[in-house]
Amino acid sequence: MTDILVVEDNTEMGALLCDFLRNEGYSTEHRTDGKSALEYFVGSGARLVILDIMLPNMDGLAVCSKIRETSNSPIIIVSAKTDKHDKLSGLLMGADDYIEKPYDIDILLAKVKGIFARRCNSDIISDGFLKIDKGRRIISKSGADLELSQKEFDLLCLLAENSGKTLSKDFIFNRIWGFDSFSEPQTLTVHIKWLRKKIEDDPKNPKHIITVWGVGYRYER
Repeated sequence: MTDILVVEDNTEMGALLCDFLRNEGYSTEHRTDGKSALEYFVGSGARLVILDIMLPNMDGLAVCSKIRETSNSPIIIVSAKTDKHDKLSGLLMGADDYIEKPYDIDILLAKVKGIFARRCNSDIISDGFLKIDKGRRIISKSGADLELSQKEFDLLCLLAENSGKTLSKDFIFNRIWGFDSFSEPQTLTVHIKWLRKKIEDDPKNPKHIITVWGVGYRYER
């Protein structure tokens, strides 16, 4: 998964921002329009999104709203629109921060570092049923560590991070196996079955990994 998705229609400005971010050790991906940015995010994901508002094909607020339907990845809006209404709209759509253009690159980098630092401190998900240590890649139930494959771990993390949200099968498959994966979508169904056997008290009547027929799956604590 890419560290930072930069969505900026000014090619030169976007490329320069990516250079600064890569110099800080982050992997980046640059998109110049809203539609392709959203397609990339759905297919590959990103740990953080830096998002302009005025974009071709789909504006940044619409992109922000669509991302928030399935993901809690941090979003920083960077825009020349400085009206109070625009800022409130961005924040209400789910953005974590709103920075006006022109901006000081050091301020933006500091905000990015701060977000990632806070995320590192929240690498443990504990919901009273499971404890997930994303940093050490350990999942335990009732104090006992579970033996999960890499894909099972990633799948359970994705579901748990979006607890209470229904994630579509396509979204889950693309995030875990990749948009260009040669695996079959049926692989997801098989992995869900394996996960239920390992975490559910009664796998045939699951209480935590719920099937939403015709859509996908939802994790309940």
